[in-house]
Amino acid sequence: MGAGKTSVGRALARHLGVQFIDSDKEIETAAGCSVVDIFAMYGEQEFRRVETRVIERILDTEPNIKVISTGEGAFITPAVRKMVLERSTSIWLKADLDLLVKRTNFRKTRPQLLNTDSRKILEQLINERYKTYATADITVETHDESLHKTLENVISAIQSHINKGEKNG
Repeated sequence: MGAGKTSVGRALARHLGVQFIDSDKEIETAAGCSVVDIFAMYGEQEFRRVETRVIERILDTEPNIKVISTGEGAFITPAVRKMVLERSTSIWLKADLDLLVKRTNFRKTRPQLLNTDSRKILEQLINERYKTYATADITVETHDESLHKTLENVISAIQSHINKGEKNG
């Protein structure tokens, strides 16, 4: 939450000339209501079940080359993580706690942060999830920098990943 997945994903898709898909928007379209409403009405477990199906559909849909922004908890779900790691190149935008707090405090679209101490929740999520996020194919550390700078770092990391694969393959 707040690392820049959607903004960087859109910019990367534009740069590559490919389709951008936000899995949370796809979930909202499929469910006919917001992610916040899904969490409130059905709980996180049901949301994760729907999320898994939607991400599978996105991965199965042509064109094969596209940029997908998943919700921050998607990669934690074992079935989603397995699909993503087997069928795509995953990128983790790693941000520190202060940056995440700064970027999420003004938003009311984060179900886990509503009516709570967001810093405490984000710190807990970092402690619970960063080890799993670190299994992504590529990690790009993000800072309080311009979108352009983060995009440059992502493109550079992708190129390094491709070059590494060419050397090994």
